[in-house]
Amino acid sequence: MSGFILAEKKFQSQIFDTNGNMIPVTTVYTTPCFVVGIRWEETDGYTAVQLGFGQAKKNQKPTEGTIKKAGIKIPLHFLCEFRISIDDHEIKSIDKDGKKGLQIGEQELFVGTEIKPEMLFKSGDIVDVSGISKGKGFAGVIKRHGFSGGPKTHGQSDRERAPGSIGTGTTPGRVVKGKKMAGRLGGSRVTIQNLEIVEADGTKMVIKGLIPGAIGGLIEIRTKNL
Repeated sequence: MSGFILAEKKFQSQIFDTNGNMIPVTTVYTTPCFVVGIRWEETDGYTAVQLGFGQAKKNQKPTEGTIKKAGIKIPLHFLCEFRISIDDHEIKSIDKDGKKGLQIGEQELFVGTEIKPEMLFKSGDIVDVSGISKGKGFAGVIKRHGFSGGPKTHGQSDRERAPGSIGTGTTPGRVVKGKKMAGRLGGSRVTIQNLEIVEADGTKMVIKGLIPGAIGGLIEIRTKNL
């Protein structure tokens, strides 16, 4: 089944599978998560589902208006869109009681619907997980890019962790764009693909493997066929 949800990374641990093998897992909490809006090809130029997640103390005025229009009384912290294709046999547009929504498998989603993991996911599903990786600060080329460094002999006592030559000769006579050099490491969007769902219930999901970000970080989860 096609599925998408927003969640908060809670903790990493290990469990034993049915064969007695110990596997690393990450537990994420998915409550509260609501459908805030649906984009349609006819009016917006593309089809997508906008989700809102996490309880905030107060929203900014534009976000507050979007949430109020959806009939949601909880101030949501994190808004994100998932692009979908209703050409897929699993995803169809529906019209019920004057409301236009989506049908995914047996589930009907309208603006204001609360999404729980068990509605769109099950054990064994393969998903992609996206999040913001941990920020490491300023790092050199060895830590940032895995460079080997220079030789420790022949008078190069200060070149062990240096990048080496960064430019060329007369042509083009400059440092080319995109050259791997020292700089800020981490703090960027990272997607880990092909992770297996171990458990999905009403409030949380257990995912096999490790996912990007610090504890408490916001993450996006989607199935492979989206």
